[in-house]
Amino acid sequence: MSLVLAASLVSLAALMPVSASAPPPSATVEVEGLLATLGASDCRFNRNGTWYSAGEAQAHLRNKYEHLVRKKLIHGTEDFISGAGEKSSFSGQPYQVQCPGEPAEPSAQWLRKRLEDLRRAPKGPKAT
Repeated sequence: MSLVLAASLVSLAALMPVSASAPPPSATVEVEGLLATLGASDCRFNRNGTWYSAGEAQAHLRNKYEHLVRKKLIHGTEDFISGAGEKSSFSGQPYQVQCPGEPAEPSAQWLRKRLEDLRRAPKGPKAT
């Protein structure tokens, strides 16, 4: 390899972000918002035929999310939903969420609805 080419590659590497595969900050904020919403809900979460509390579901999905981040598989919030929140990676069975007074629904559907709500919510402090 020529010295000029090597120097060019080193220069290009210096310009790249330190963690090019880290989730974008907006995705991190949205995923944390989804996890907080789930954890604070009175809903229950079905995983592999067993119902769990919202707090247990939050902890489980956070662990799956952190695993996917370490594997550099999260590039947006939708990657979290499809990779961690949709189905069991063990059995392939879809997760379900059931909130009080509501029928159970696929967790991916529930998470996408909450994501829409988060994206429509006002951002930042209001001007007075």
